Amino acid sequence: MPVATILWEGGRPGHVRLIDQTRLPLECVVLDVRTVEEMFACIRRLAVRGAPAIGVAAAFGLLLGVQHLDERDREDTLGRVREMAAYLAKSRPTAVNLFWALERMAARATRDYGTGAGIIDGLFAEARAIFEEDKAICRRIGAVGAELLKDGCTVLTHCNAGGLATVDYGTALAPVYVAKDQGKTIRVFADETRPLLQGARLTAWELHRSGIDVTLIADNMAARVMFEGRIDAVLVGADRIARNGDVANKIGTYGVAVLAREHGIPFYVCAPLSTFDARMATGAEIPIEERGAEEIACGFGQRTAPEGVRIYNPAFDITPARLVTGIVTEVGLIEGPNPQSVEAALRRGGVL
Repeated sequence: MPVATILWEGGRPGHVRLIDQTRLPLECVVLDVRTVEEMFACIRRLAVRGAPAIGVAAAFGLLLGVQHLDERDREDTLGRVREMAAYLAKSRPTAVNLFWALERMAARATRDYGTGAGIIDGLFAEARAIFEEDKAICRRIGAVGAELLKDGCTVLTHCNAGGLATVDYGTALAPVYVAKDQGKTIRVFADETRPLLQGARLTAWELHRSGIDVTLIADNMAARVMFEGRIDAVLVGADRIARNGDVANKIGTYGVAVLAREHGIPFYVCAPLSTFDARMATGAEIPIEERGAEEIACGFGQRTAPEGVRIYNPAFDITPARLVTGIVTEVGLIEGPNPQSVEAALRRGGVL
């Protein structure tokens, strides 16, 4: 396992321990998160990020908000669960795993009978299941994706979709880790991923730490390394996938997909079925988070833009399904994703 991103410490009551990803790569700082408000802040300010990890964080965050309500009656407890779920849902708008986990936790609370104590017991079991399922899904995505990687190949990735974005091997990096376990030699080019440099700060950090041959490049160098024939495949993660296979991922992913198509390089998205949003017919319906201007104008404390200039800072973009060679999921590869193939995969996984 590359890194222990997020864990529940203790029994009941307990608290959450997570790596503060805003401090990497200079410091590996582990935070003790003890309240739902602290978890909201961790999600909002990207101390924890990556769609699957955000889902786990949301489930754990809801537990933090209700774990002391043993003496409440059923209706009071359910009211508090719904209140905490609605509160955490406002932390970030694009990654669907956040809402998926909160809806799953709320459904479990509604389904369980008895007093507050019984409902909270069920929520602990549900959050633990979400955590353990993510581990297993990471390994399965890794196994499916590793079949696409030949010994000696080089992949390019954008943003961070490794161990820091999940509770285990990650999504886009899971095939790299599994291929390494199989004895293959895999090299990685990591885009730095502006403006918050998740590729430079996080992907390069965890790959280097795990003994993977990684080369960091600026985002605007991706076209050059593809032109030079250095890249055999592109692997990226996703924050939400529409029913037709359109993919929302970190800003810049769409550009990488266009470049891959121009250079005849397969472009794979690696994501669990929980990242699919069957309610969204196309990517045009996916809400795109717009973050603060200071992330561009004053990145990491140093002003690099003139005072008063207008700044546009969408955190994600949409890659059309037509540019996606395949989506690697825990139920297999969705080749040339379209509404029919996506729906078939969701049915295989019991999502529909």
